[in-house]
Amino acid sequence: MKLGLISDTHDNLTMVNRAVEIFNREKVAMVLHAGDYVAPFSIKPLFFLEADFMGVWGNNDGDKIALNKAGQGKIVNSPSIETYSGKKIIIGHFFETLDALVLSQQFFMIVYGHTHRPEIKKTGQTLVVNPGECCGWLYGKPTVAIADLENRTARIIEL
Repeated sequence: MKLGLISDTHDNLTMVNRAVEIFNREKVAMVLHAGDYVAPFSIKPLFFLEADFMGVWGNNDGDKIALNKAGQGKIVNSPSIETYSGKKIIIGHFFETLDALVLSQQFFMIVYGHTHRPEIKKTGQTLVVNPGECCGWLYGKPTVAIADLENRTARIIEL
């Protein structure tokens, strides 16, 4: 099973649309958003995904009532523990305890955002992925990630 991973979209509709195109082309089964959509209109491109999506709140998501309505209830509190293909995944916007979560080895994958810096690392049986900033506002390099649960791998894709 392939998952599309996205974070920190920050209202950049052009990049969100590109991400949707990539996720559709790659035929991901699910898209996980690690927060910071910002405005409700920025969620609309996600409904053109050929897969379902869910996400967590980020620190810049202010109007949660309107965002939740636009997201049709698919945005939940951070962190959220989900299971896909029998694999336990925790998704959050920011983890102050990231190192402890990794060392616990309780999760197949940890997905987070907030730093706007893409990262993929494996520690023991845990795959840690930050897809970076979809928006490209902070570092000028918009990225997303695709994780393959069967192979316990992930890759960063520049938009």
